[in-house]
Amino acid sequence: MKNIYLKAVAVIFSAALVFTSCTKLNGHEWVDLGLSVRWATCNVGASVPLEYGDYYAWGEIETKMEYTEENSVTYGVELDDISGNPQYDVATANWGEGWRMPTKEEYRELLHECDWEWTSLDGMLGCKVTGPNGNSIFLPAAGDRYESSLSGVGEGGGYWSSTPYESGAQGAYALGFDSDGCYVGFDGCCRGGSVRPVLDK
Repeated sequence: MKNIYLKAVAVIFSAALVFTSCTKLNGHEWVDLGLSVRWATCNVGASVPLEYGDYYAWGEIETKMEYTEENSVTYGVELDDISGNPQYDVATANWGEGWRMPTKEEYRELLHECDWEWTSLDGMLGCKVTGPNGNSIFLPAAGDRYESSLSGVGEGGGYWSSTPYESGAQGAYALGFDSDGCYVGFDGCCRGGSVRPVLDK
């Protein structure tokens, strides 16, 4: 899948510049980027935008010590889109009603309608994503987990969507990015990835 080019820059911007206007639901802040949904300012498990947050296998609502096919709850299980289902959606289960995981199409909207910039927030590498209305969020390059290892920290990010992959029950769609580009593609559901919740308007 073709990556969207990212402009690599070596600048540091303050949190005040990232969030032009935000408010809260259930204690968690969101920003209106001028898209079809509102985007949270933090990952699940994080308290500020520059924190990586927790890592979850797709369709699981708790963290664990190892991320494998054998201990995956959803590997090999046929599921419809899990957005808003508290049994499988970690955003809904942990942040409460209203919050949910973004769908594949909502990530594609974020990808194609926003300006993406690989940069640093207080020394933390990741992507500044600026919406059509000028508001922005920061997605830290949190890497991902497989078995007991954490890899790719500071090099890229892997953010789960709620949408399962059509060609089998072994994976789901995810947003991926690094300093070279960003894309929405397939990843194995047993891997531990980040989750950035959304709210319906």
